[in-house]
Amino acid sequence: MATSSPAEAYRAAKSRVARPRLTEFVAGLPFELDGFQRAACDALEDGHGVLVCAPTGAGKTVVGEFAVHLALTQGLKCFYTTPIKALSNQKYADLVARHGADAVGLLTGDISVNGDAQVVVMTTEVLRNMIYAGSRALEHLGYVVMDEVHYLADRFRGAVWEEVILQLPEHVSLIGLSATVSNAEEFGDWLVTVRGDTAVVVDEHRPVPLWQHMMVGNRLYDLFAGETRDGELRVDPDLVRHTAELDRQTSTAIWERGRRARSAPPRRVGYRPPSRVTVIDRLDRNALLPAITFVFSRAGCDAAVGQCVRAGLRLTTDAEVAEIRRITDSHTGDLPQADLGVLGYWEWREGLERGIAAHHAGLLPAFKETVEELFVKGLVRCVFATETLALGINMPARTVVLERLVKFNGESHAELTAGEYTQLTGRAGRRGIDVEGHAVVIWQPGVDPEKVAGLASTRTYPLRSSFRPGYNMAVNLVGRLGVERGRELLEQSFGQFQADRSVVGLARRIERNEEALAGYAASMECHLGDFGEYAQLRRQLSDREKVLRRQGVAEQREAAADSLRSLKPGDVIAIPAGRRSGLAVVLDPGVDAAGDPRPLVLSEDRWSGRLSAADFPTPVEPLGRMRLPKRVDHRSPRARRDLASSLRNTGIQAPAPRRRRGRTGGDGVDDPELATLRRTLRAHPCHRCDDREAHARWAERHHRLERETEQLRQKVRSTTHSLARAFDRIRALLRERGYLADDPDAGDRDGETVTEHGERLARIWGESELLAAECLRHNVWEGLEPAELAAVVSSLVYESRRDNGPMPRVPSGPVSEALTGTLRIWADLEADERRHRIDRTREPDVGFAWPIHRWARGESLAQVLAAAEENGHELSAGDFVRWCRQVLDLLDQIVGVAGRSTPLGRTAAKAGGAIRRGVVAAGVA
Repeated sequence: MATSSPAEAYRAAKSRVARPRLTEFVAGLPFELDGFQRAACDALEDGHGVLVCAPTGAGKTVVGEFAVHLALTQGLKCFYTTPIKALSNQKYADLVARHGADAVGLLTGDISVNGDAQVVVMTTEVLRNMIYAGSRALEHLGYVVMDEVHYLADRFRGAVWEEVILQLPEHVSLIGLSATVSNAEEFGDWLVTVRGDTAVVVDEHRPVPLWQHMMVGNRLYDLFAGETRDGELRVDPDLVRHTAELDRQTSTAIWERGRRARSAPPRRVGYRPPSRVTVIDRLDRNALLPAITFVFSRAGCDAAVGQCVRAGLRLTTDAEVAEIRRITDSHTGDLPQADLGVLGYWEWREGLERGIAAHHAGLLPAFKETVEELFVKGLVRCVFATETLALGINMPARTVVLERLVKFNGESHAELTAGEYTQLTGRAGRRGIDVEGHAVVIWQPGVDPEKVAGLASTRTYPLRSSFRPGYNMAVNLVGRLGVERGRELLEQSFGQFQADRSVVGLARRIERNEEALAGYAASMECHLGDFGEYAQLRRQLSDREKVLRRQGVAEQREAAADSLRSLKPGDVIAIPAGRRSGLAVVLDPGVDAAGDPRPLVLSEDRWSGRLSAADFPTPVEPLGRMRLPKRVDHRSPRARRDLASSLRNTGIQAPAPRRRRGRTGGDGVDDPELATLRRTLRAHPCHRCDDREAHARWAERHHRLERETEQLRQKVRSTTHSLARAFDRIRALLRERGYLADDPDAGDRDGETVTEHGERLARIWGESELLAAECLRHNVWEGLEPAELAAVVSSLVYESRRDNGPMPRVPSGPVSEALTGTLRIWADLEADERRHRIDRTREPDVGFAWPIHRWARGESLAQVLAAAEENGHELSAGDFVRWCRQVLDLLDQIVGVAGRSTPLGRTAAKAGGAIRRGVVAAGVA
């Protein structure tokens, strides 16, 4: 054991005296703190807020756990927030194991365990709701840990993080734990602005080094082969040569297949990527398991497991199989036995026992939790996952495999960004277990190793705010803070902070442009008069000439179209220009759906096709006529040949091509405005200047730069106070609809109060919060049975994964009528949102109405899933449970808003009870 030097011993003793809480905390850890962990913990014990940015697996959560320790030793509360329920469950289990079940609680929306405990783990939305409700649970709150705080960039949920940060009481210490972002200092500067003294601790060092590879066939290459003289990483030249040769061979094979006749058998040339079994087997032989393979498709993940099982792949021992069975039984014991078959339980379990599993959002929660525990324990050694696994779940691996570098982003297939690549491969390398982590990209034709190297070596991952006010936020801000303070709070958001910083750069550009404009203005000065005025006349003259030319072309095009409409079958015309110029006979003077003439013609060189007015710069006139057969098959080569011969034998001659001349009237000879401009220009003193054209060039530069500068000024105007203006537009709509009203007790013109309807809206959370409030207000959902209400409200939370497909079936009668009423209110609301220039509420989606209606009526899971498939909307059991819980969340909100004593409140409660059964009630998401 190494002995410390006297100086080191002195510093350690001084630290124990200065920071006794940290000394006590560290004594209970089985490892020494890294430098960034100690720096963050030092700042926290000194009373500062902390922002920690470090790579995945670096140990950021130690800082959060120290905040928990401080709260417990100081008699204060600590809230530990996470972005997703699964991560909350995981953190809850960790803290219970360390501090005991009495000291730790869990709140995730659908479950509540020991919510009054001194330490409570919760989703960020729960804390936001507490703040708006003025919950007594906030009393004695000393610390809030925001794990994965970079989620504030999330397009749909990110605003919640900023709402919490801005509205937490000043005395609460905030601990933000973030993945590595390239603008950590900017984020830290904002936290200092809104939360006071905040220490920013950034560590870009991975505790477990990451090696990059590419697998080509069954051969594993290192992506990099040392460094260049400039210190840059050098891509392995053998890898570059080998993949380039394979690319060339593949391109040749494709060309050969296209060149050969259809009847000839294709030459078997090309490239086949290694199978998943081959990849896993190679990783296993190289001691690179456990591995996570990102597939970017739920069906692809499930199919990969099936391929490995059918191939007989086994990665476990008999003893491990027994342990896998025990853990699996502990997670799935509550599942109804009758549903195991439809859940695919036995196939899923067989994969687990072989050490292979899938992980994606479509899995049943109990299945997903089982996979996570088995993987962390090293019992499942191969997981095929979608990218959702990379979002916070603690499932590190020795190796991460990327099958493709393209994924579907919800709208189109897009290439992975450097930030996404870093996030995915960041799972590789288990701290305290692996000496190094490994990232493997499977090579496919078209994948350039240099491009992969660029992704692997780029660490730019900027954090961009997605904050914007919404309806619920607006009524809560007005109710809690008033209009002016609400606007001030929005002005303090990270979103506005970033927007205002961008304005600084724009302002500098404007300033430079204005200096250049002054120079241009000096260069175009004329001793005879105001050259700026003269340049303006020239532009007006040029603009008028362009207008007249466009009018002339349009009139000419319309005249040509009229002449085409008058053509008859058998008319011989001349095609004036292009590859088809020459004689042609009209076969059919057809008109398209828009009413534009599209005559079908046959030319003398046997070409057949349709023409348009664009082919004729001047009106067309028939040059003669010829007889046509009763039936002309222009698709027949023989018919085209015979008809073209007859056309040439008519003796009709095509006129000689003429040079196109400007159309009379197109030059503006008779236009009085143009004539006036020309007279004024010639009369201007600067028209006689010898340096007129030199001045004009400077004037044109001045005009272009002035136009660019005005666009920049407009951008500044639209950026400054943008969130406050959006807040004002939302308030205007809410006033129109009766959710806000003038406050008679307010002394200023902006005084507003939240109405009774607004109080309801303040307690509804979700993407379609105002639509839900409007449906409640107009009694659209009154009189429904529990299953019917569940079906109707599902349209506000469900979102189909595909836009195409058959129209989903919905229950007839009251459900159909209530859905029609809901859609009618949505259409009216959406029109108001357009008028006020507000982000539009998503259209209700009825795709889940039929399945949840049948489930709430008591049908079995097999019947419900089969009915959904018959309806053209295949639904996995995991997705079914997930959407059921979304519906339950909204039903619970309706109970809270309407009240349990009202008919609607009672119906909503009964609907919730009917849904909470079987697989929906089993386990926790």
